[in-house]
Amino acid sequence: MDRESNLNRAETFSFVNPWIRYFLFFFSFLFWVFSLLIVGIGVYAKVQKATTVRDTFLVDPAVILIVVGVVMFFITFCGCIGALRENIRLLKTFSFSLVLVFLIQLVIAILGFFYSDQTQDAFGKFVKKAIVHYRDDLDLQNLMDYIQKEFKCCGWNNYTDWSWNLYFNCTHDNPSSERCAVPYSCCTAVPGETVINTMCGFGVQAQTYLDADKAIYPVGCADRAVMWIESHLLMVGALALGLALP
Repeated sequence: MDRESNLNRAETFSFVNPWIRYFLFFFSFLFWVFSLLIVGIGVYAKVQKATTVRDTFLVDPAVILIVVGVVMFFITFCGCIGALRENIRLLKTFSFSLVLVFLIQLVIAILGFFYSDQTQDAFGKFVKKAIVHYRDDLDLQNLMDYIQKEFKCCGWNNYTDWSWNLYFNCTHDNPSSERCAVPYSCCTAVPGETVINTMCGFGVQAQTYLDADKAIYPVGCADRAVMWIESHLLMVGALALGLALP
């Protein structure tokens, strides 16, 4: 009788606390499913964009989603199966991968803090590229519209930066019907407006700053971004730390 109970106890014995074991399995499983969702979104975006618009990104965002999803799938697979089966090799791989990701995030944060000017210049070049190719790439168009709506700004330095774009260029020899215009995402919100006036920014580049201010947000996104970072620096740091530690 004692021998049978000892055998049963040996079979059910675990070096890992069952609460920790299933807690790790549960969260690994959630992120495992989430990684599959990211891969699916990336594949769908890649297929859709391949049949619609030309890509102007140096690195395709859809490919980035697929790569991130695959890496997440591998890491969470090791954590999920390693916790469930108490596989030490998989758990060590899971632990090493998380430490590596955390260190990469830490290095990026430190470099971003000490090289903030270079980061701002790089972001400025990216915004200029987004303005130039605004009509050529749907991803850039949606991203630029989101930035301008969110920060209530227009262009990088100011609203006249939209002359960098072939369609919005404000020179007299530009035959485009959008000459001297800016995208509707620059326009100030009208209270009670149910239908967006997509032509609200037409001709504003030919106006003075004070006149343009009546229809759009003439301030550049560079100043708005700096103001937002300075006012939300503590929140961004706390959020980054809160996401990194778990």
